[in-house]
Amino acid sequence: MFAIEEINRNSNLLPNITLGFHIFNAYHNDDRTLESSLIWLSGQGQTIPNYSCTRQGKSVAVIGGATSELTVSMGTLLELYRIPQISYGLFDPLLSDPVQFPSVYQMASRDTSLPLAMVRLMLHFKWTWVGLVASDDSRSEKFLRDLQEEMARNDVCVAFIQNIFTGYTDDIWFLSYFLKTLSSSTARVIVIYGNTDTLLTMRFSEVPQTLLYRMWITSSHWDIAKKPGSIYFDNFHGTLIFSEQTSKIPGFKHFLKTINPTKYPEDIFLQNFWNSAFGCTSKHGKGDGAVCSPNASLDTLGLSYLDMTMSHQSYTVFNAVYAVAWALHEMFLVRSEMESNRDGNNLGTDSWKLHSFLKSIQFNNSAGSHVVLAEKKNSVANYDILNYVTFGNDTEVLVKVGEFISQAPLGQEFIIQQKAIVWPRTWREPLPSRCNKVCSPGFHIKAQEGKPVCCFDCTPCPLGQISNQTDRDQCMKCPEDQYPNRERILCLPKKLTFLAYEETLGMVLASIAVCFSLLTVLVLWVFLKHKDTPIVKANNRDLSYILLFSLSLCFLCSLLFIGPPTATNCLLRQTTFGIMFTVAVSSILAKTITVILAFRATRPGSRSRRWVGSRAPISLVVFCTFIQVMLCAIWLLLSPPFPDADTHSDPEHIILECNEGSLIAFYSILGYMAFLALASFTVAFLARNLPDTFNEAKFITFSMFVFCSVWVSFLPTYQSTKGKMMVAVEVFSILSSSAGLLGCIFIPKCYVILLQPQRNTKKFLKNNPSS
Repeated sequence: MFAIEEINRNSNLLPNITLGFHIFNAYHNDDRTLESSLIWLSGQGQTIPNYSCTRQGKSVAVIGGATSELTVSMGTLLELYRIPQISYGLFDPLLSDPVQFPSVYQMASRDTSLPLAMVRLMLHFKWTWVGLVASDDSRSEKFLRDLQEEMARNDVCVAFIQNIFTGYTDDIWFLSYFLKTLSSSTARVIVIYGNTDTLLTMRFSEVPQTLLYRMWITSSHWDIAKKPGSIYFDNFHGTLIFSEQTSKIPGFKHFLKTINPTKYPEDIFLQNFWNSAFGCTSKHGKGDGAVCSPNASLDTLGLSYLDMTMSHQSYTVFNAVYAVAWALHEMFLVRSEMESNRDGNNLGTDSWKLHSFLKSIQFNNSAGSHVVLAEKKNSVANYDILNYVTFGNDTEVLVKVGEFISQAPLGQEFIIQQKAIVWPRTWREPLPSRCNKVCSPGFHIKAQEGKPVCCFDCTPCPLGQISNQTDRDQCMKCPEDQYPNRERILCLPKKLTFLAYEETLGMVLASIAVCFSLLTVLVLWVFLKHKDTPIVKANNRDLSYILLFSLSLCFLCSLLFIGPPTATNCLLRQTTFGIMFTVAVSSILAKTITVILAFRATRPGSRSRRWVGSRAPISLVVFCTFIQVMLCAIWLLLSPPFPDADTHSDPEHIILECNEGSLIAFYSILGYMAFLALASFTVAFLARNLPDTFNEAKFITFSMFVFCSVWVSFLPTYQSTKGKMMVAVEVFSILSSSAGLLGCIFIPKCYVILLQPQRNTKKFLKNNPSS
């Protein structure tokens, strides 16, 4: 009505022509819709096919079809007469088929961006578990497919899908089944999409407690406003509605304020609406209500009766009327060029000619917006996000809380004012809608087999990894110089560790090394002081001096393993240890050989006499040591040890150690020492029972047994330990094997020298030759 009055006042549009309209009720089933269409074609009150009972005022186009079903029902009949049909319902791709529906034109913009807009809202509030409710029609099915695809791309999961069938809207069983599905779902957020007819059963359900705990997301074409007089009006309090953006039409609010049934007496629809909305009657004696006030105005009604702002659907109807008017205007201009005179009363006969003009029509409406009816030029819709709020005094409002601009740059297309949103009755803040509880920091998501990606288990992060955020798909590794805390939510710096003098173990090992070294020096002093006694002179006292000196250095070389590794002590550690032990073991080997030579020299005519007392044993020590020195030199030249940091063996510490460089070289010097030790043990074992005064072979055999046992045990223990304990094992092996040699060979002799000096004389030896 407003559009036609505005057009008739416009002298530049359809001049000298008055535009009128007929209103026919569009029932929501195929039979009644077809009946209304036949009444329109045949004339008022008549349903005679192919006959027209009206001579004038025949309409040239039909503006109708709030739903695709209505458009199809009317279009089947109207297409027979090629009468243009302009649909003001939601854009439906099926209706854009030029072969099946050549006479149908859609005014609405494409709503392809609606699924993206809704998913952006879900992501903003981290709603990842969402139920879907839709009417059972082709457009709703396509919307659900598009929405599910967009949700899947953004890891938002579908909790359930419920279709509502038009034939079951009054079926109590179906309603009970639907509410049971709704109650059993853990989804707090539900998207609802469809036409008003199929969803009426939910709007006025008498089980409100099922609905109150949910956040509903819908689009503006579903009239969510309450039914007048319904006590369940706030079932959808807090709902967020995506309403297509429209331009403000000048004068429309004033038109609504001034409209009155007395101004349009022939409009029975307006009169019926007026009586219902104001609870009055138009005349005395009719109905139970009072007579309607002549001063009543629509701007006093609540939202449930009338929205004073132009809705998207009304805006589309407004543009549809203008599209028909401009098409007629263009057609008359063309006709006036071809024929100077044309009777305007026969416009109805030319309705089929309107198609060529509708297909290419473009115009600016009174709001200044550019409108294009051409199918390929239909723009993608932008949306206002409205918050539906109800109050206890039976009133409600729609409050804009955000918008979605599909053409805006990425990241700027979605705007929401969270503080302005009024949430459902049981919500005080935006609540999560999830399949599972949040995976806390320290845990990561592990998918459940056969379930949506939003349904998962929370698994603790693996060793060495953390997650410092909720719902992490994967844990992240700490840097090499850091380690996770107990909760595995942050990385702590690793402490540097090595076998230090300050700690108990290092202090004990260093003290033992120094004490044994001093003890060895003391034994050497005793031997030097009593160098002319038989027990010292036996078995080559020079070798004893060399052995004691090397053992003293063996004890001290263990100190190179204690303290922070440096380039110098890494070079000296193993090489000093290898050379000193080679000197000691080769000295023992030489002493053992000396015992055998001394025994053979007692035989008459033995050639061994010339070796007794010679420098041959010393030469053997030098030769054996020279080989070890060469091995160490090759090691240091080719792949020398160096300071290194082990960040993997201990999860909480960085172990400072010496990298041996070449393990082959390291085990080569150990193998060479093992060879000398085994040779010494074998020779001493063979000579243990030789009849000689102060025979050392027995003591050497036992000492070498201790020595070999220590180092055989060392190898597996050394390989199985890490860090400073590995160093401690080697230090302990050095100390224990050196102490074994010192104790087994020299302690018995010191006992005789210091405590039984009478046995350390030639006279005693002559009288007791078996001592």
